Amino acid sequence: MSLATGIGSMPGTDFAESFRVVTGEVGGLPYVPELPARGVHAGMIGRGLSVLAGIQADLQPDGWRLGAGEGADLRRARSLLAQDLDTVEELAGDHVGPLKLQVAGPLTLAAMVERPRGDKMLADHGARREIAESLAEGLLTHISDARRRFAKADVIVQIDEPSIVAVMTGGIPTASGFGRHRSVHPPEADALLTMITRAIVDAGARPVVHSCAPDVPVALLAGAGFTAISFDLALAKPEDAWAEAYEGGVDLWPGAVPSLDAEVTDAAVAGRIETFFGRLGFDHEAYADRLVVTPSCGMAGASPAWARRALSVAQGVADGS
Repeated sequence: MSLATGIGSMPGTDFAESFRVVTGEVGGLPYVPELPARGVHAGMIGRGLSVLAGIQADLQPDGWRLGAGEGADLRRARSLLAQDLDTVEELAGDHVGPLKLQVAGPLTLAAMVERPRGDKMLADHGARREIAESLAEGLLTHISDARRRFAKADVIVQIDEPSIVAVMTGGIPTASGFGRHRSVHPPEADALLTMITRAIVDAGARPVVHSCAPDVPVALLAGAGFTAISFDLALAKPEDAWAEAYEGGVDLWPGAVPSLDAEVTDAAVAGRIETFFGRLGFDHEAYADRLVVTPSCGMAGASPAWARRALSVAQGVADGS
């Protein structure tokens, strides 16, 4: 049976209402939404930093920067995460089945967070490894807490890596804006991501990865131990790497529903999914039981009405598969 879920971010500032929308529309695979409209503390990077172990950070004019002590901004991010999990526990503590958390991945964090003396952590090999190690350790605690709260649920941890392609192709600008950071080569990217997937598995959860970038490094992600790849279907080329990953046991979660307000029908979305898998050589029976339909990316920029509608469409397509 096919399922549907969302990527992570939702519009608005009322977390309880957003989670009610999630459970009402994609209750078979609900997720803990992120509401960036509440401030950077509640966005992808702030939430990712709140999970880290042994590393502190605070906000500076240019964004998040690591520091020697926990600043008020990081305390705020951690407090928001705890409050959100309290709300989810209150509303769905007895949920049976999969339940998804989202956390920014090590490559994206390295590309977005500055070192104590400035410039991105991406600039330093040791800093990149440090943030991955901290994330892996923090995930052990984060997942343990989630499994305690949701004892009947099967916890899924989605690692968000929107910057992975830019990181690996030298596309991240330096602090001056006049240059680009050196690319992170596949062996190092594999090592950092494998560190994360192993921590997730060790904690008793399922690791999946999401990237809405073009030219997602499918083979790398599959080799790093992710059990599913969530992607923007409009940007994916039906190449052999996708088919090989799928045949190797990695599920494909097509982001087939527009994440911003649009006119779309269940039939059109289902047709795009069928076409993609057909070009990979798989008929409907080959993917129906492994399919998870999602919006193309996060929906923080969508209207509340469209966020609900997009999830409804995703679920409708899943129900019809």
